[in-house]
Amino acid sequence: MLRRFLFTVGLLMNLLLSATTSAAGELLVGTATADITPPIPVALAGQFELRIARTLETPLTASVVAMESREGEKSRDAAVMVSCDLIEIPVRVVTLVREEVQKRLAGLDPKKIVLNGTHTHTAPVLEPGQYAIPHEGVTSVEEYTAFLVSRIAEAVTKAWNGRASASVTWGLSHAGVAYNRRAAYADGSSKMYGRTDTPEFRSLEGYEDHDVGTLFFWNKAGKLIGMVVNVSCTAQEVEGRSAVNADFWHPVREALHKRYGPEVCIMGWAGAAGDQSPHLMYRKAADERMMRLRGLTRMEEIARRIDRAVDDAYEAVKEDRHVDVPFIHTVETIRLPMRLVTEAECTAAKTAAEQAAAEIAKDPRTKDQMYVRVTWQEEVVQRFESQKSNPKPTYETELHVLRIGDVVICTNSFELFTDYGIRIKARSKAVQTFLVQLAGPGTYLPTEKAVRGGGYSAVVQSGLVGPEGGQMLVDRTVEAIDAMWAKPN
Repeated sequence: MLRRFLFTVGLLMNLLLSATTSAAGELLVGTATADITPPIPVALAGQFELRIARTLETPLTASVVAMESREGEKSRDAAVMVSCDLIEIPVRVVTLVREEVQKRLAGLDPKKIVLNGTHTHTAPVLEPGQYAIPHEGVTSVEEYTAFLVSRIAEAVTKAWNGRASASVTWGLSHAGVAYNRRAAYADGSSKMYGRTDTPEFRSLEGYEDHDVGTLFFWNKAGKLIGMVVNVSCTAQEVEGRSAVNADFWHPVREALHKRYGPEVCIMGWAGAAGDQSPHLMYRKAADERMMRLRGLTRMEEIARRIDRAVDDAYEAVKEDRHVDVPFIHTVETIRLPMRLVTEAECTAAKTAAEQAAAEIAKDPRTKDQMYVRVTWQEEVVQRFESQKSNPKPTYETELHVLRIGDVVICTNSFELFTDYGIRIKARSKAVQTFLVQLAGPGTYLPTEKAVRGGGYSAVVQSGLVGPEGGQMLVDRTVEAIDAMWAKPN
């Protein structure tokens, strides 16, 4: 009760502090891109086993859109959005980028910089100690981080210094890109990528969101300078490869650049997609037949669908451009209740960790495959022990909500299950609502149904926050949106 009371008080305080007038101001926009492709060989994030990439299949890109609302010479508010072909954005990377940008741009509030990952599983490891990476012959996490921070800071500086009067519009279309990847069975269990061609299969566990949200930006001369594409799907089509690859966002950018011009900045956002991926769960034969007849690979097919959806929206909204729009950007740090580890979960995790460690001791060559499995389980044991002295632990996370005209952009740091995104969209006062997940370190945030079903992505090892915190995140996001549409006093 005390936790909920304090949380409610915090909401009211934040609403009072953020009750900014929604009067329109002149919109200024600047864009930039940065090549964040690592030197190879480099360790890749996203799987349990260590993978060393010795091949570059596509470049990795950071896309930047810097926005400011001005009233004459006075700045009303600002936001700098940075989308990266990375699995996630660790807090330390956000901190380092903001510190580096602050050295270059003293007039920009560093908290207005938002970074997100597209969740490609074929990009460099960003967390030290996550894998048993060789000390020699491979680009280290520290080396890549320094390179990444420098490249992003340069692009942010370029975009911010290049901002000028612009117009904006927003659009909505649809494409079949994301599929719920959790199969639910007759016994009440669920499994990520579980079989669906079995009598025990009952349904896919959750909803799918096929919205393709778009933002388009033009300069004062009417030239398209940037676009945002929001798809509720992680970039995981080639997730198991041992090569650097931006996944489907690279062919998407290639297709859109061919259509709209190579100089247009194209930003990809993953919406709420913790239980989604581009992998088909059924009707695979029919889909593969259509790709063969079209002469396309799976990546090319995904890009084709997104390209067509973007073009469909663009043709409808391209004349509906807005110059002076309400622009509000709120940033706050919230504390969500952590998911508690039960004694049974701790015991099971301890046993699993001991078994994995025994495998490594028996055959040291298995360390590359087993190291993460050991630490994955050990972290659960550590959480259980920590609960003894702190029975109500909380997880601190940053929340951004940005209003541009009739639309709103909401970020979160999680692999947020899609049902939470639907809850936010359904309750939002905005004409159109964009969700951006992985604007942070990316721990799964499953629903109540998923926790009951179990399996990877819903078990306690997979995330630090559970359904109670997920609903609090939804409620707080909606409260922040409501405040942006509140009438000024």
